[in-house]
Amino acid sequence: MSERLFIKGNEAVAMAAIEAGVRCYFGYPITPQSDIPEYLSRELPKTGGTFIQVESEIGAINMVLGASAAGVRAMTSSSGPGISLKQEGISYMAGSELPGVIVDIMRAGPGLGGIDASQADYFQATRGGGHGGYRIIVLAPGSVQEMYDLTMLAFDLSDQWRIPALVLADSVLGQMKESLVANPRPKADLPPKEWAVRGRGEGMQQNIVKSLYLGDGEMEKFHWKMHARYQELAEKECRWEEVQTADAELIVTAFGSTARIASTAVAMAREAGMKVGLLRPITLFPFPKQAYAALSEHCKHFLDIELSTGQMVDDVRLSVARDADVAFYGRPPGAGSLPTPEELFEQIRKVYP
Repeated sequence: MSERLFIKGNEAVAMAAIEAGVRCYFGYPITPQSDIPEYLSRELPKTGGTFIQVESEIGAINMVLGASAAGVRAMTSSSGPGISLKQEGISYMAGSELPGVIVDIMRAGPGLGGIDASQADYFQATRGGGHGGYRIIVLAPGSVQEMYDLTMLAFDLSDQWRIPALVLADSVLGQMKESLVANPRPKADLPPKEWAVRGRGEGMQQNIVKSLYLGDGEMEKFHWKMHARYQELAEKECRWEEVQTADAELIVTAFGSTARIASTAVAMAREAGMKVGLLRPITLFPFPKQAYAALSEHCKHFLDIELSTGQMVDDVRLSVARDADVAFYGRPPGAGSLPTPEELFEQIRKVYP
């Protein structure tokens, strides 16, 4: 039965993980995501699950790997510096075809940075982040409700495709409170985990989870297998939101918290008589290239807005038609505040054709 709550985005993630059936959480506190392990430390054991505050981020991701290999739904969460430390383990999970959910509540960087909202982990998230040429599923919520819904989706997509999934948000979404409808997890037709490590007992097949392929041609075959999986994922699982794009002469594009501010600026532009729309990618990998390509057939002007000096803008430019123009406006962290709708409206006026 659905329940309406008023909670933080970080708490919504933790609630969704429990609803999705997570049984193991391994993590280490770091601002601005510490509400997630705090909530799970209190609530996960009540469900029979296991919560461990690990000695390091490296230990945490490798515990996720081990639990996942045993067929258990497992997750971890952190912020930029911690996600950096997890990259080797995420690469090993991808190389072992293991599911698992990682949550990145982005903060300013590089290095220690600060707790200001930032979107500068986009490259790290969407390019795999570690060694070996792998990719992971990346979901970018834009509200507390989506922090809940997309966390549950992340578990299902990860199990379905046997690829780690990352929920990418920032301190705005993690710390803000909004109304949330806590829906039960929708039923999903997921494949059985016949590959999981079970040990060798009577009548049981011994499974081995590994990322090492030494046979002649085995590694090349594995890479093409994963590449085909990423292509199929792109065909079936791209998600995005469009607002007033049908007649748009300029399309604003942004993800996450920035898209919330941009949507208000788009509404202001409409009130001023300008035909402006909004395209918000929800899956950052796979990136909704087809949506940009289709819109750029009739709209040749785009404005990409990010809380960084520009990262997603590269994917936008690669996705639109060759004769489309893509402008950029960035606000890297440390400016002291988020951009206002009025500020973004002024940027729309500057580039409106």
